[in-house]
Amino acid sequence: MLIDDLRGIFLFKGLSDEQLRELIAAGDEVRFESGDVLFREGEAADFWWVLLAGRVELLRRTRWEESVAGVMDRPGIWAGGFRAWADQAGYMATGRGASSGVMLRVPAKALGEWARAWFPFGVHLIEGFFQTVRNMEALSRQQEALAALGTLAAGLAHEINNPASAAVRAVGALQDTCHGLTSSLVSLAERSLSAEQFLAIDAIRHELGSPAAAVSPLELADREEALADWLEARGVSAAWDIAPVLAAAGADVAWCERAGRVLGDGTLEPGLAWVTSTLSATVLLSELKEATERVSGLVAAMKSYAQLDRASLQSVDVAEGIDSTLVMLGQKLGDGVTVIRDYAAGVPRIEAHPAELNQVWTNIIDNAIDAMNGHGTLRLSTRADPEHVVIEIADTGPGMPAEVQARAFEAFYTTKDVGQGTGLGLDIARRIIVERHHGQITIDSQPGKTVLHVQLPRTRPGDH
Repeated sequence: MLIDDLRGIFLFKGLSDEQLRELIAAGDEVRFESGDVLFREGEAADFWWVLLAGRVELLRRTRWEESVAGVMDRPGIWAGGFRAWADQAGYMATGRGASSGVMLRVPAKALGEWARAWFPFGVHLIEGFFQTVRNMEALSRQQEALAALGTLAAGLAHEINNPASAAVRAVGALQDTCHGLTSSLVSLAERSLSAEQFLAIDAIRHELGSPAAAVSPLELADREEALADWLEARGVSAAWDIAPVLAAAGADVAWCERAGRVLGDGTLEPGLAWVTSTLSATVLLSELKEATERVSGLVAAMKSYAQLDRASLQSVDVAEGIDSTLVMLGQKLGDGVTVIRDYAAGVPRIEAHPAELNQVWTNIIDNAIDAMNGHGTLRLSTRADPEHVVIEIADTGPGMPAEVQARAFEAFYTTKDVGQGTGLGLDIARRIIVERHHGQITIDSQPGKTVLHVQLPRTRPGDH
């Protein structure tokens, strides 16, 4: 390796020939091919690696597998060497060749000695900055995880609350209904209702149970009153408890006349009480089934959103991820936001990290709802072109000022107060789309319409 090989790299600008000679003498030239592992996450960062040519992927280990967290693709980009500044520092990622190339490898100890000899003041700044960044990164990760968990928990709790409360109410009412059912059966037995009578009243009971959807509330009230008058005229003390259930099930006075002929005066009230109890039990069981199915559906949506117990890289339908995100954000959507789904037919599934994409959809949709102040139209579109799946998320908010739009993807930039938002900035969303999925994300904003455009490749680089 020659001094001229390093002179044109931005990283070494300002170093003298003598300093470059010392670097070259202490370091060594490492040539690599695609797939070669240069350093591993978690191992002691005893070497400083500087890219001279080629491309290196930086891999981070997740719960299930290693995934690409970044790339080194420009001469002068470096990694590792952290033991020059901290005794216990390790590599933060695994470096793996993505093409053939060359790296300069310098021992961290030598790097630290040179830095202290050449730039003593700079070393003090670096050491302080290094420790501060490590502390801030740990705190930031913890806060982002808590914010994401809080958003998920709050949304899920709100969505589950309504069907869960309905189920509790239905169970309580069902308990009372079952008590009334057994009491009416005891009364019928005490009054010696014959088997023929019971079979006959059960047969005409089966004619009921399908409320007429076309009946208006006024017509239903008139029917209840007519049935109550008929029952009171025959000495039924619980007329105003029985009449509403029979009316809702489609009974009229003619049906009651037929039931009266079957039951007779002695068993009319307990017989109709048994009929209404069975009708009420059927309705309550239906409500309970619907509520528990809703809870089950919400849990399934939550599992789909969080991608629990699934591999990181999957074949993904982006519309499913967007829909599961809408469920999680149902509390924020409320009644003021109209959601329009414009999902084109034939959009192919793609290979992606769905949990990470769901974080992107969460952040973008949450921003859109906030921009509209909870009132407006949210349009979600998916379509495909020959090379990409295209997702557009549009809102009818006031739009982004030019200065905000220009900085929207900058790291740590936000227009929200502390405690607001999802804890995931557009910079991280951009990294997930661009670096993790090799796609693109852009903003088109004007008053009354802001659109986030996301393009994801239909096939991942390297796939055939």
